[in-house]
Amino acid sequence: MNRGEIINNTKEYVRSKLGKEATGHDWWHAFRVWKTAKYIAKKEGGDLFTIELTALLHDISDWKFNKGSSDFGLKLTRDWLRKLKIDEKIIKHVCEIMGSMSFKRAGIKSKIKTMEGKIVQDADRLDALGAIGIAKVFATGSSWKRLVYNPEISIKKRVRDFRKKDSHSSIHHFYDKPLLLKDLMNTKTGERLAGERHEFLEKYLKQFFKEWNLK
Repeated sequence: MNRGEIINNTKEYVRSKLGKEATGHDWWHAFRVWKTAKYIAKKEGGDLFTIELTALLHDISDWKFNKGSSDFGLKLTRDWLRKLKIDEKIIKHVCEIMGSMSFKRAGIKSKIKTMEGKIVQDADRLDALGAIGIAKVFATGSSWKRLVYNPEISIKKRVRDFRKKDSHSSIHHFYDKPLLLKDLMNTKTGERLAGERHEFLEKYLKQFFKEWNLK
């Protein structure tokens, strides 16, 4: 089986696992991260095969939906890649990236060292910005039964650990994650794309509060 066939089979595998996910971490999220990672790799380098596999598989079992554990997803990844007879060095690299790329909360720095990991992490974080990022915030918020906005909770005093489903509203979440990502990009290409999308988030929130505080 050549690399193109392996990537195509992996795409179908991920789609079978995430096709019905409705929180913004569905198959199409994986697809967008894969496309974005390939775009960044053209500018920044890295081993494209490793980048593609990691991008496609990175959310196969997201920690947010497995009681904070990514172990199950890593097991699924290892089992799948071994089934495809992928070299163990590549499997180890893919799993190392997956185990350290997720943004869990403010103040935790990325442990990713390789260019492949940095590219996939940037691609994943870019998907939480811009128009798509806004859509994902509300999709996830709805699945976790969050209010769109609760003005009685101070944004400055919000609960920063957004893994707690009832911790705050969807609007508060913008300040817990998406608005922080621009300054956490690993690559020059990621920084450029993040700057554009960050600006869109700021414009959206400005308009939101203008409408909310209409007098």
